Amino acid sequence: MGLLARAGGFVRYAVEGELPENFWDFAAPRITANAFRDIDETFDEQSVGWVSLAGMFDSDFSQAPYAVGDYLALSMRVDERKVPARILKKFCLKEEERLKKMHQVPKLSRAQRLDIKDNMHLMLLKKALPAPAVYDLCWNLATGTILFFSANQKAQEMFEELFRRTFELGLMLQPPFLVAEHLLPAERHRALAELTPAIFV
Repeated sequence: MGLLARAGGFVRYAVEGELPENFWDFAAPRITANAFRDIDETFDEQSVGWVSLAGMFDSDFSQAPYAVGDYLALSMRVDERKVPARILKKFCLKEEERLKKMHQVPKLSRAQRLDIKDNMHLMLLKKALPAPAVYDLCWNLATGTILFFSANQKAQEMFEELFRRTFELGLMLQPPFLVAEHLLPAERHRALAELTPAIFV
């Protein structure tokens, strides 16, 4: 579920560092440089980049702008092609048996087996289709906070890396406790620190 969905989960980040003056002039070429690049016609295993909220094929932002008032709204698209371990193992064993029969040897060397594994992985990778995934985000430039609409740790790590590469700014994940501490006045912080978990039956 994403930003435009009726319901969904998200995590909150605080942006670390000062925004440059003329932020939109700074951001535009960087977002373009890190826009999503298709790998359907390549043998790359992964591609990560920005697309618009309008759809995962809008990497030039012609269908929807990413600048919305004091907000920056984008989607991160991730395409990955994978070779399942069991399938790779099957084709490796099959090739090993073929070579042992051809050369009439009882076993192959470690170097030969590694070479077979590399070759089989490349062959199967060429046949695999990249699977897409899209994750939305909304950056409040005035407050320096970001809502990223995925609780998946791997997706969060890819987002953090892409964000730093694009904007050269740091991110700090804000769990609910830190958010509450930020929202409450200073005189309530001690009471917040003394809270203990409760089990509702």
